[in-house]
Amino acid sequence: MQHDTSTPQTDTTEDATAAAEATTPVAGDELASLREQLAQANDKYLRLAAEYDNYRRRTIKERGEERARAQAELAKLLLDPLDDLNRFAAVDVTSTTVPMMVEGAALVARKVFKELSAGGLQVIEPTGQPFDPALHEAVSTQPAPSAEQDETVGVTYQVGYSYNGQLLRPARVVVLQWQG
Repeated sequence: MQHDTSTPQTDTTEDATAAAEATTPVAGDELASLREQLAQANDKYLRLAAEYDNYRRRTIKERGEERARAQAELAKLLLDPLDDLNRFAAVDVTSTTVPMMVEGAALVARKVFKELSAGGLQVIEPTGQPFDPALHEAVSTQPAPSAEQDETVGVTYQVGYSYNGQLLRPARVVVLQWQG
């Protein structure tokens, strides 16, 4: 019976070796395939990372160029008023009266504002309007003459400005408050 017990072991070992040899080439092919897929995925990752880095650099460069173009457009709007201001500064003060100087300064100021308004600048002059903390900065309060005027702007100390909807400077105001 010893012979019977040894025969199954030999058969089992031979079967395992045959099975291993049969699967080894398949496992080798699978391993090569997996390595190829890994190399392709790694290459794809490196290309995407390089593409993203190039995109980031290009975006930063484009933003800088856009900012420079916007500043150039603003400067272009102010060239004519700047020329007027230079002519105004060159006026002979001995042959000019104070009212003429004031009128000249007012003309230059109106021209500057006209050009900036054409570019999108808006004045915030809130006297008589409801107080809005998003647009107004309260510098003090005063008693309101009536309940209807509670939380309205009574006096504007300094106008505010917005540019295409973006607040540049809030209006500095006195807010009326009903005491009754």
